[in-house]
Amino acid sequence: QLQLVESGGGLVQPGGSLRLSCAASGSPLNYWTIGWFRQAPGKEREGISCIIQYGIDALYANSVKGRFTISRDNVKNTVYLQMNDLKPEDTAVYYCAAGQNVRQHLTNIQTMCVTADFNSWGQGTQVTVSS
Repeated sequence: QLQLVESGGGLVQPGGSLRLSCAASGSPLNYWTIGWFRQAPGKEREGISCIIQYGIDALYANSVKGRFTISRDNVKNTVYLQMNDLKPEDTAVYYCAAGQNVRQHLTNIQTMCVTADFNSWGQGTQVTVSS
């Protein structure tokens, strides 16, 4: 059974960078579409990026496009989220999740993976952006 563990969160000043890791056990991550999500206090969970199974195609929410980069290391069985130019509004608990045959949802402003198609979730890691 696939298990996911996030790490790499912390406190960073505005404009700084962090790299989150999502380490998997129980199955090769390449078999799965991996998504990164975040949830701030009092707000709904937001899908911010996903990397499609078997490949390197990735999608980003407009809120992070150009600042965040998702990548996968098949040898380490880990997916990363490189976060640059962090802003206070990026403060949230960040989760990674896995799904197979994940659909993509196209709106008039962006295309993102469908959250409901992810069925294995990590425990989350806190990211706080503050001076």
